[in-house]
Amino acid sequence: MLKIAVCDDERDVVSANIKITEECLKKAGAIGKITAYTRSDNLFSDIAEDQLFYDLILLDIEMPGKTGMELAEKIKPYLPNVKIIFITSHIEYAIDAFELSIFRYVPKNDIQRRLPAAVLDAVKLLQLEEGKVYTIQTTRRLEKIPYKEILYIERDGKYARIQTVHGESKVRKTLQQVFEELSSEEFIFIDRGCIVNIIHIMQVKDAMAVLDEGGSLPISRSHLQDVKNQINGYWGAHI
Repeated sequence: MLKIAVCDDERDVVSANIKITEECLKKAGAIGKITAYTRSDNLFSDIAEDQLFYDLILLDIEMPGKTGMELAEKIKPYLPNVKIIFITSHIEYAIDAFELSIFRYVPKNDIQRRLPAAVLDAVKLLQLEEGKVYTIQTTRRLEKIPYKEILYIERDGKYARIQTVHGESKVRKTLQQVFEELSSEEFIFIDRGCIVNIIHIMQVKDAMAVLDEGGSLPISRSHLQDVKNQINGYWGAHI
């Protein structure tokens, strides 16, 4: 179960954002518990003193007491992996939000379009992080690789070479066999010899998939349009 907090000093805004979040959870087939806050101090107290855990926080920047920006800085030591969606009417905060590694920045003047997309993206990533693993089992070893750590998988002779954020592993299988075993929409072919994890693709530029961990991979001409369609289908038409 995902644990989500919605914090805004206006109760009607909290209610509206909770409704959007509930719809996103339903669309993603996820179960979540949503807690409402109208005071930033109460949210911080629950996290810092009562050790409440949250996977995702929807946070208004402009609030009395601790601002959303201040609260995000204070929360990070307690919840280093929490995903925070900032909601604000002041676009100048976007740069600071980026520096705080905020998951998304949503302007209030476009909240009905942008917030559902941001929440759905966060829920999809949280679902992926809940425990999906790819298992390599041989007579000599048993290795479990979390899906979220897989960057891409390449054909390497009779093997499939799995490149992760920590290094690489090999399994004596075809790419198609590995793809079928993964059985997850996060993984797509960008070439006959390469599968990439969508969550690590930052952008597609000049027929290259640019990865968040650095580096880029060529996308074959025959796969280019399909790759773009699959990325848009996964993240939504807002990209």
